[in-house]
Amino acid sequence: MGVAGTQSDGRVARGNQTRQLILGRAVEIASVEGLAALSMGQLASELNLSKSGVFALFGSKEDLQLATIRAAITVYLEHVVQPARDLPPGIGRLWRLCTGWLTYSRERVFPGGCFFYSVTAEYDAREGKVHDTVAAARTNWLSYMEQVAREAQRVGELAEDADIPQLVFELVAFLEMANAESVLHNDFTCYDKADKAVLSRLRAVATDTSVLPAAA
Repeated sequence: MGVAGTQSDGRVARGNQTRQLILGRAVEIASVEGLAALSMGQLASELNLSKSGVFALFGSKEDLQLATIRAAITVYLEHVVQPARDLPPGIGRLWRLCTGWLTYSRERVFPGGCFFYSVTAEYDAREGKVHDTVAAARTNWLSYMEQVAREAQRVGELAEDADIPQLVFELVAFLEMANAESVLHNDFTCYDKADKAVLSRLRAVATDTSVLPAAA
């Protein structure tokens, strides 16, 4: 490889590092203030970068917003989804998915609580690419929850007559209520309540409750 190629690779690497730095801060801002609050000028100023350099990486505010959502998805998968995937199919995996979500919210992986709860409320009644991307992320999450529940049903750990869409609706409602209450009131006792509610609901549909904790 020639000198020009080495220099080019170096610029690409620096560009990727700068992009990740910007997106790391963008997801924090958006989780608290919303995607609409993102400003390339503000990000450049906070991170001591040139505004033109930020514009070179993100051609428009919408591009920045979409990239921020994608960055948040990566973090979400790492903290919520992947740990549950390490477990075998069954109701234990569904329980781990729910407790992982509560931990992700409780530990403020995003400072505003769940990033997707926040931006869904912001964009649920709007139209456009940002709305569609947020909606798709939520649909994928609910679909994955249903998939995990159906896998538990197939391996015989979840009752055959269980209404999976209803079960997932209720579980997600418990999770999101805990997130909303903790962010609004800065009261973290709601996570224990959600733990108990989720466990009670899962024990009600489990074919063998011994695979679940006796108490949250």
